[in-house]
Amino acid sequence: MSEQKNQGMQSEQKEEVSPLSEKLQSLISTIEKMSLMELSQLVKALEEKFGVSASAPAVAVAPGATSTPAQEPKEEKSSFEVVLSAVGDKKIQVIKEIRAVTTLGLKEAKELVEKVPQTVKKDVSKEEAEEIKKKLEAVGAKVEIK
Repeated sequence: MSEQKNQGMQSEQKEEVSPLSEKLQSLISTIEKMSLMELSQLVKALEEKFGVSASAPAVAVAPGATSTPAQEPKEEKSSFEVVLSAVGDKKIQVIKEIRAVTTLGLKEAKELVEKVPQTVKKDVSKEEAEEIKKKLEAVGAKVEIK
């Protein structure tokens, strides 16, 4: 008998916690059983009937807080690519400089110089890219930094 009493008290507590009327609980139960198509039609019908929209409300933005692409600072690249675009007259000097700024051997450096445009070095800092560019341009090569 005490178990029945405990169950009765638990059901009473559940009823107290749930403030919804039987009518609303019945409606929720009916909605749970509906297909997505039926729910979509229900939402449209309610929007038309009551002249409301089921979309989320727009968030107000403080004046001056909006950002446009022109106002946003551009993210500065942290890694650059040094590209040899032309060799010039001093091919041997360019090969020597390529070997100096990279870990390439004589054969690899020569192949790189003969097949321009070629990437000399990838993922380098801006300072290092500028330094490589100065060295190669000093011996007559044309270099781009990307």
